[in-house]
Amino acid sequence: MKSEYLSHLLAEGLSSHERLITESQPTILKIADALLACLQRGNKILLCGNGGSAADAQHVAAEIVGRYTRERKGWPAIALTTDTSILTAVGNDYGYEKIFSRQVEALAVKGDVVVGISTSGNSPNVLAALTMAQSIGCETIGFTGGSGGKMGNYCDVVFFSPTSKTPNIQELHIVAWHAICDLVELGMIEDGSKKME
Repeated sequence: MKSEYLSHLLAEGLSSHERLITESQPTILKIADALLACLQRGNKILLCGNGGSAADAQHVAAEIVGRYTRERKGWPAIALTTDTSILTAVGNDYGYEKIFSRQVEALAVKGDVVVGISTSGNSPNVLAALTMAQSIGCETIGFTGGSGGKMGNYCDVVFFSPTSKTPNIQELHIVAWHAICDLVELGMIEDGSKKME
């Protein structure tokens, strides 16, 4: 029984990965291009999400500030999920829905990219951050899954994991993010090499 169930779980995950290859490449390339253009013009990337998506926001920011696979300088990315003093102060004074939008208001400038990650596409605090970002003139990118909920109404580009099961949505988010980080890093290094010629 356990072996059969495990085989089912792994096969389900593999099927969603196969769909990622066949359905999602144009969106992944579009997001990579948007983030690359943002960094090339000297802007920054802000990321937010709840729970596992908060961890993804931090993971991606670390790949951009630190490195992905290549030695190079650090680039500006901030996870809006990490400062407990800001999160608790804003949550206490203004409500949980404002914990990310208040930071976008304080930190974002026109030309930055704000990324919202929500498996349902309906997280009120993520949508509020994207709304604030649009009002400032930031480009907005969403990561969701299934039907995407409301997120499509708040973003310039949305990545939809081609599955409706939350664990598989989250798995595909990080697969897509790793590909994006690789493409952005390659593009930035190639751009730097051209400028030195």
